Amino acid sequence: MNSPRTVAFHTLGCKLNYSETSAISRLLEDKGYRKVEFTSPADVYVINTCSVTANADKECKQIVKNALRLAPSAYVVVVGCYAQLKPEEISNIEGVDLVLGASEKFKLLNYLDDITKKTRTEIISCEIETANFFVDAYSVGDRTRAFLKVQDGCDYNCTFCTIPLARGNSRSDTIENVIRNVREIASKGIKEIVLTGVNLGDFGKGIQGGRKKEVGFIDLIRELDREEGIERFRISSIEPNLLNNEVIDFVSASRRFAPHFHIPLQSGSDLILKLMKRRYLTGLYTDRISRIRECMPHACIGVDIIVGFPGETEERFLETYNYLQALPVSYLHVFTYSERDNTQAIQLEGIVPMAERKKRNKMLRILSAKKLREFYTKHLGTERKVLFELDGADGIRHGFTDNYIKIKTPAGNVLHNQLSTEYLRAIDDDGSVLIGLTNDTQIDICTQPSTTQSKTFSV
Repeated sequence: MNSPRTVAFHTLGCKLNYSETSAISRLLEDKGYRKVEFTSPADVYVINTCSVTANADKECKQIVKNALRLAPSAYVVVVGCYAQLKPEEISNIEGVDLVLGASEKFKLLNYLDDITKKTRTEIISCEIETANFFVDAYSVGDRTRAFLKVQDGCDYNCTFCTIPLARGNSRSDTIENVIRNVREIASKGIKEIVLTGVNLGDFGKGIQGGRKKEVGFIDLIRELDREEGIERFRISSIEPNLLNNEVIDFVSASRRFAPHFHIPLQSGSDLILKLMKRRYLTGLYTDRISRIRECMPHACIGVDIIVGFPGETEERFLETYNYLQALPVSYLHVFTYSERDNTQAIQLEGIVPMAERKKRNKMLRILSAKKLREFYTKHLGTERKVLFELDGADGIRHGFTDNYIKIKTPAGNVLHNQLSTEYLRAIDDDGSVLIGLTNDTQIDICTQPSTTQSKTFSV
């Protein structure tokens, strides 16, 4: 009897990519494939790529090289946004056997009858207009938190962004199918679900192929709030023009939606926002933050920022810096602009030298660290619910409060996948916050969570 084929996955990029990798993995496992770690020999390696990193080609080459070092005769498949945007570029990477475009990645099984190494890479690409259907997906991770895809694609035309070219038009799952997935996730004992999408607030557009929007994001979250099987829902990144007062007010009174918002700003200069073709100016953004703080003073608010966009003079960067400094937000995701093919931004004048882009990135990361510490300090002496996760490799168990304060505790207790109300007690010398447990064990709250990042932005 032949042993089952083995498959390993490597995912780059956003939570949406992780949810889709998990869905593809389940499709293969249902057909008899055995999933193994990417650091192990496998018959098939699947790399789900991202278009955000400026060095996508170099990164993909290294990942393929690492896989073939483990299993020289393995069949290598590349999917994802980079595969849709630049399939020919990927085909030049030695060792890649198959490249699948946006409409084909969920049909991977159809291409695995013969997994012998190829002398020439096969490309199954598509015009992005054909990727007009929705495929649901979710990832489970450590069986504490799941990322659930409810929306895909984007109809916006921001001048720096290639996502519409990589993922197509905005389209959504049905509310009924989202609820089915939520119940399936809940049956696995998972306590928290993070709703994900390319343009999450645009939920309701493109349901079952139709372009008329008959339901919206508010309708989705109202229905989910009634579901008893999940303790917490968390909203991932949502555009400020789509985060209306109705959504904010609902979350503030919700039984299950966490007081945590991640809202892209990209620039604090209205002139730069216009060059980016964003659908708001700083006045609207300020109104959204003010509304959240009015309804939920304890809410965690994250912000995406791009530095070094063409036309961002020193004066305009300082406009952004001063705007953010005064804004009552909790942390920043700081991205360094990089030029991307087929975007309007590469035609703009006023190119910022890379050294200056990096300097500005560093300035905003320092500001982010200060804001995060201020946010944590404000919560000393309060109680928050913590959802504990699996033990880490360092012998530490991590967890998050409902308002996204990251904590850690010595591993080995019975708190995994449990919600526990904890008292935020003091900030330690190393910048951690200690909270007191009922058994007097001390827990640190990490003041540098993974949300404070420095990345190269190029989507």
